[in-house]
Amino acid sequence: MKEILINLFEKDLNILIKEIDSYSEESDLWKTAPGITNSAGNLALHLVGNLQHFIGAILGDTGYVRNREAEFSDRNVPKAKILQDIQKTIGVVSATLSKLNDQEINDIYPIEVFGKPMTTLHFLVHLEGHLNYHLGQVNYHRRLLASQMG
Repeated sequence: MKEILINLFEKDLNILIKEIDSYSEESDLWKTAPGITNSAGNLALHLVGNLQHFIGAILGDTGYVRNREAEFSDRNVPKAKILQDIQKTIGVVSATLSKLNDQEINDIYPIEVFGKPMTTLHFLVHLEGHLNYHLGQVNYHRRLLASQMG
């Protein structure tokens, strides 16, 4: 099961790299449209922070310290830094999940995230769904901006 999760996280994070890299104008990463509160840049920062925290820091003891507020407010991160951070996250997620044994995957996740205990496997599936959800938003954001400019 962990190999499946590693493959999914790697696949979706590599797609996120392609999506972010597809913005020809770096400033477009930070644009929002009416009714859309999060830019693609902020969604990418959020995904990196989320995975670095819940997988890297909590399961892998990486020492990562999350600043969730900055994930949604910072608009001055260069595209190259975002791409580098996503690439680093791929490594952290893969290395951390590779080290988990079957018992650890089936144990209760070390912290209660939604007010009730759940297995690590359950939470990892949730995190992959969360990544995929926001990845779709980034894709839509990029195509929406491109259609408004064309």
